[in-house]
Amino acid sequence: MCDGIVELSLPRLSEFTFGSKEPQYELDPSVPARFQRLRQEYRQYGMRRTSEALLMLHEHNLPHVLLLQLGPAFFKLPGGQVPPGKDARDSLAENLTSLLCKPEDPIKWDIGEVVCQWWRPSFEPPQYPYIPAHVSCPKERRSIYLVHLPPSASFSIPRNYKLVAAPLFELYDNCASYGPVISSVPQIISRFRPNYQ
Repeated sequence: MCDGIVELSLPRLSEFTFGSKEPQYELDPSVPARFQRLRQEYRQYGMRRTSEALLMLHEHNLPHVLLLQLGPAFFKLPGGQVPPGKDARDSLAENLTSLLCKPEDPIKWDIGEVVCQWWRPSFEPPQYPYIPAHVSCPKERRSIYLVHLPPSASFSIPRNYKLVAAPLFELYDNCASYGPVISSVPQIISRFRPNYQ
């Protein structure tokens, strides 16, 4: 580390293989249904915790981020909801294995630091990388973890998803296509110096 810059090893995209498996469907059939479930769970358990993975690799020395694509225009970071009382890192590892691996060929996930957190102040879509001053009880906290990939691996993706490798220049300042969280990834990782494997 020099001047606060941390080296980040990025494996080569071509060292990974991609297969498919049975579909996995979202718990909620619509956005309103998702927020209705959030409201119900908040009354029962309190603030929802979500852990997601920032998985990075490179192609031709250009950093890419792995995203799950559902339908023509919806992208998300791999991960999911953390059950009440469960460790966020353990939950993330289980979600990644369920989403991206064959049961007989799991990847040993190296889950690193939290690189950012986003907060949902109400039972509505807006999220912020801070807790607004007027909010005393956020409804959801999204923690994004840097997850270090092995030099090579085999992914197995549910057939109703695509796993896409998006280059950083495609994400940068592209909130319209990727939303505020994913489009902020280039700024989030700017303190890292890529080491292309």
